[in-house]
Amino acid sequence: MFQPQSIAVLGSTGSIGTSCLDVIRLHPERLRATGLVANRSVERLCQQVAEFRPQWAVIGAEDVSVPPMASTRVTETSWYQGLEAVTSLIQSSEIDTVVSAMVGAAGLPATWAAVDAGKRVALANKESLVVAGSLIMERAGQTGAMVIPVDSEHSAIFQCLQTGNRPDLRRIILTASGGPFRGYSREQLKSVTPEMALKHPTWNMGPK
Repeated sequence: MFQPQSIAVLGSTGSIGTSCLDVIRLHPERLRATGLVANRSVERLCQQVAEFRPQWAVIGAEDVSVPPMASTRVTETSWYQGLEAVTSLIQSSEIDTVVSAMVGAAGLPATWAAVDAGKRVALANKESLVVAGSLIMERAGQTGAMVIPVDSEHSAIFQCLQTGNRPDLRRIILTASGGPFRGYSREQLKSVTPEMALKHPTWNMGPK
């Protein structure tokens, strides 16, 4: 009998995490949310646990209180807290794929733990590769981990690279819309502010 792929979603309450759960919701026969991790969004995580009934639910922040009812409402879910619990979930033999969608450089330890354990890593946390890309990819080669970019342009490039012969590739040209500063001169760009950067004509840009 076919077993659904077991997935740990790190950052399940964020934009990428909720999109991932949308896909899992559509394909319950192929995918299972075995572990859900949020940093501080306890209420939203409780809602996700009630729907997906994962084996693990983890709150990363240690100074956040988990509602007493959370651990009894869904009996098949065990609740944990802290970064050690996040690492234990990632490295569990129960997990096939880790979706690394935590925000910022804080996602680096989790990404490293997944690669170190030889997992398939669906990587949305770009900061991990910015900070330690060469180390992560070297370790992935040693452990057999597969790092798959899942965020927008990075995923598109990755998919394109799977269709041809790598030696035929000379360069990658990544275009951009220009965002709110399209048409600005170099002189004008010197005076832009964070508030101006958030006013993207297409995307709702969060302050993070």
